[in-house]
Amino acid sequence: MLDILFATVVGYAIGRRRAYRVHRTHRGSVFQHRGEALLARAVKADFGPPDFHLMNHITLRMKDGTTEIDHILVSRFGVFVIEVKHYQGWIFANAKHDNWTQVLFRKKCKFQNPIHQNSRHARAVRATLDFLPADAIKSVVVFTGDAEFKTEMPPGVFSLSAFVEYLREKTVEVMSINRLQFCVGRLETARLAITRETDVEHARSLERRHSVGSGFA
Repeated sequence: MLDILFATVVGYAIGRRRAYRVHRTHRGSVFQHRGEALLARAVKADFGPPDFHLMNHITLRMKDGTTEIDHILVSRFGVFVIEVKHYQGWIFANAKHDNWTQVLFRKKCKFQNPIHQNSRHARAVRATLDFLPADAIKSVVVFTGDAEFKTEMPPGVFSLSAFVEYLREKTVEVMSINRLQFCVGRLETARLAITRETDVEHARSLERRHSVGSGFA
């Protein structure tokens, strides 16, 4: 029990230092695109310690490989697993479809349904934080660009401003500050290092899953 507590405290301390380093280096390869930096900036402006702890670019192991998560926001009001999409143009979306459509300058592009994509991320977080109720962990997709939805925006999908409002409306406490720190410590202990080697391993994991018909990150 003492070993677990020690690992949790160390993990939380590492997370605080790592969050500072990631914030300073967000122009580098840690953020895959500008949308992740925009979301991190917006969240940190209004939702900081001790009630909130934002983690960026988290890679977790699963039974069939790894999964790469844009952000995890651990808070007293829940754990938010966030997939960021920085798109322009028109978006045609259906929560049940495997792919959505982006129309930009008369060009149509298909992209993976981010709700399905993020469901794998949420499963990985639930497995890591298995002491929390399943409904305490929320899957959220945030569009940070200028994209306009031409279909109804599915539940759990937000613009950046709408996501900020969504967080402000979360007022029911689901965990204490101590439990929040325990969650951060557990995630920091479980996550893979932010290195090129980790990215290569994840790319190989994606390739293996693509070969069997599932490309979710």
